[in-house]
Amino acid sequence: MEALPERPDPEELLRRVEEQEARAGRARLKIFFGAAPGVGKTFAMLQDARARKAEGVDVVVGVVETHRRADTEALLEGLEVLPRRPGAHRGIILEEFDLDGALARRPGLVLVDELAHTNTPWSRHAKRWQDVLELLDAGIDVHTTVNVQHLESLREVVAQITGVIVQERVPDTVLERADEIELVDITVEELQGRLQEGKVYVPDQARHAVQRFFRRGNLLALRELALRRTADLVDADMRRYRESKGIQDTWAAGQRLMVAITPRPSGEALVREARRIADALGAPWMAVYVDAGNPLKPEDRERLESHLRLVERLGGEGIAMPGHGTLAEDLVALARSRNVTQLLIGQASRPAWWERLRGGLLPELARSLGSIHLHVIPVAARETPVRFRRPPAPWWPGGATLALCAGYVTVATLIGLAVFGRIELADIVMIFTVPILVAAIRHGRSAALAASLLSVVAFDFFFIPPRFTFAVRDIRHMGTFFIMLGMGFVIGDLTERLRQQAIRAQQRELRTLALYRLGEALVRAGDTTDTLASAVRAVEAQFQTQVTFYLPGPSGALAPADGARPAEGDPAASIAQWAFDHGQAAGQGTEVLPASRALFLPLKGSRGVLGVMALAREGGPLWQEPDHRHLLESFANQTALALERASYLTEAAATRVRAEREELRSTLLSSISHDLRTPLAGITGSATTLLEDPGVLTEPERRSLLGAIQDEAWRLHRLVTNLLDLTRLESGTVQLNREWLPAEELVGSALARLQRQTEGRDIRVDLDRPGILLHGDSVLLEQVLINLVENALRHSAPDGPVEIKVHQTARAAALVVGDRGPGIPEAYHERIFEKLFRVPGQASGPGAGLGLAICQAIVRAHGGHIQVGNRPQGGAQFVVHLPYGAEPPAPPVEEETDGA
Repeated sequence: MEALPERPDPEELLRRVEEQEARAGRARLKIFFGAAPGVGKTFAMLQDARARKAEGVDVVVGVVETHRRADTEALLEGLEVLPRRPGAHRGIILEEFDLDGALARRPGLVLVDELAHTNTPWSRHAKRWQDVLELLDAGIDVHTTVNVQHLESLREVVAQITGVIVQERVPDTVLERADEIELVDITVEELQGRLQEGKVYVPDQARHAVQRFFRRGNLLALRELALRRTADLVDADMRRYRESKGIQDTWAAGQRLMVAITPRPSGEALVREARRIADALGAPWMAVYVDAGNPLKPEDRERLESHLRLVERLGGEGIAMPGHGTLAEDLVALARSRNVTQLLIGQASRPAWWERLRGGLLPELARSLGSIHLHVIPVAARETPVRFRRPPAPWWPGGATLALCAGYVTVATLIGLAVFGRIELADIVMIFTVPILVAAIRHGRSAALAASLLSVVAFDFFFIPPRFTFAVRDIRHMGTFFIMLGMGFVIGDLTERLRQQAIRAQQRELRTLALYRLGEALVRAGDTTDTLASAVRAVEAQFQTQVTFYLPGPSGALAPADGARPAEGDPAASIAQWAFDHGQAAGQGTEVLPASRALFLPLKGSRGVLGVMALAREGGPLWQEPDHRHLLESFANQTALALERASYLTEAAATRVRAEREELRSTLLSSISHDLRTPLAGITGSATTLLEDPGVLTEPERRSLLGAIQDEAWRLHRLVTNLLDLTRLESGTVQLNREWLPAEELVGSALARLQRQTEGRDIRVDLDRPGILLHGDSVLLEQVLINLVENALRHSAPDGPVEIKVHQTARAAALVVGDRGPGIPEAYHERIFEKLFRVPGQASGPGAGLGLAICQAIVRAHGGHIQVGNRPQGGAQFVVHLPYGAEPPAPPVEEETDGA
């Protein structure tokens, strides 16, 4: 029976599709790759460019180095050449590739020769390959050239072959980014012939080059390296093709490589070797440094940080971890926790007696690794050893500490004298270990050494015969002295190690606590402003640095989050914009504008870059060390997550508001459809009767129909007015025109507009006293009173009174409208002001349920509040409290005049 084919993993299929879409949509990079200068890379690139131009592609020459070769210069004819950007460096005018000009020109294809070139200090990027990456990020296709000796991972190999350490190097990740690599290859004989003919260098340079770099053996080895590297890249393409087509890979799966490094210079070669092996295996890789607790000298610390930065540049993961056991135990534990299958270590060639005396790492690893494969790379045995920086305390303590140590030894001596003769000398020796231990714990290594020396002196003088002299009769006591000194050294050293481990543990705890406090503060932050304020406080407290956040505006341009406008040409704003656009760190301590005084970190979220965090610190950067840099990146990541969460909350709130508005719109349309249809039907019916039977109707009937039309039109007008008012109030577009207005005028104006509705009704007006003033918008407050009176008329009997009262206090006025209707159940007192709400079981009349909602919105806009309650004698009562925004004006004094 034939086996069914294995179903592909849906997530893997999705990843392949996304990868194909990403590769299809990005700018293309083509690299013309060669073994050495003079093989014809630039010539081939220009030939290809002319062919692309003939196909209609917009081709621009960004920078091409012809080296005065006539055939190469001839290929430039007919191609647009971008002018170079001049600049002064050490009094010399230099011309450099104009990156900004190329970005502004935005051609379809730009030619950038010599990918490994080092830019002048005034350029934006330190290396030309960084210019190329920025062009690609901008969506511009790039063709470029590079030689095999410039690859970062091959530096040691090239130096071993040629004897020349290449200074201009390109990370291998740039080569891997290429969509197409064309190997430009010629034979060694042909290349040497070109060199002798002056087609590569001028004659004097050519002779020097032939004698050194261009020797036949060198060229053969470089050619093999170029062919092998190209084969590796082709093999990687084949693996991608197999993955995209779902072809089962026949290579061993799950390979992961780890290399152990030290601050020694050989660590750099180990890193590059690990990269090459990882490439051959097609495996992810990492480099680890195990800190055994010995403080490093500044130069060793700097070299270690350089190794870790190289790991990141080469696409690996750099790890610096504290040691907890032996080096082998720590390496094996990490390898097993990270599923490592290949372990790479460096080993110097030393005599067998040395390994037996000192103990080797290899035997312990061989016993513990199990199925993990071990690679041993020979390194130089005579390289400069790593020298540990001694702790701040000197080897000999200061005067105060020395006096304390002498005191400890004196106490031990007195105790020894008290028991002398009753115990053995060996037991007295144990008494003298106590001051050594106390000195080590309280004062460190130097104090322990001093205490051990003083203990030897005291033991010899007071207890070794002949007593009270420093003479020693029995030579065996000399061994006791050396043991006591050695004990002091060992105890002091172990105690100092424990002290350093405790310090590191405390530092880790403080960093963890800082992250916890930041996370706690960010969780409590409600919006973007609170989030950034919490992040600023946390970062400034942890790193003693000035922090500025840059956030994008509607146009995508960054601006400081505190609202300050950056000055014209402000370099900080420009660097922040670059870090935001490219999603990469820039400024101090990076390879992009390293001369800047600040570090700019992009805040990356799941949906892209959210902003930039800029840090400037007086007295030098604190974030150069890996621990501080990782902590800072953790701060940035947590801040980005919090900003994204705040953005999500804002979007969710906006979505909720839109949903509520949509629901309100639907409810409103369904609710008022009847209220709109009823008056329209009444108007239509009455108007039709008037038009169809004008002669049949009597004058009273005609007037009755016209009155009905007027009533229904007024009702329709009130409904539309309420809808418009509610819309304006909710949108926040209403501008209050506050003024002082007499209560009598407000009540009189409202009742005048309600003349038809109040005709025949009992309207009672009660003012505390004449001259009561209200402070607010007269039109809107009149609308409030009209809505309340209409509501009272609608929910009370035709013969029931409607009462309007106005009270005044020192700082507010109260407007009260009551009726004698059924009242409002207490359970609905809060909901009565909701839009479209009607009390269940009560006849609502012709209203749509908008009037009270409008009243509440208007009163709140005035800074007041409205309440509802039931009167003891029956009916509902609405009380509007309107605060005074200022002192009420004094009433005018009427002047008395004499009568004629």
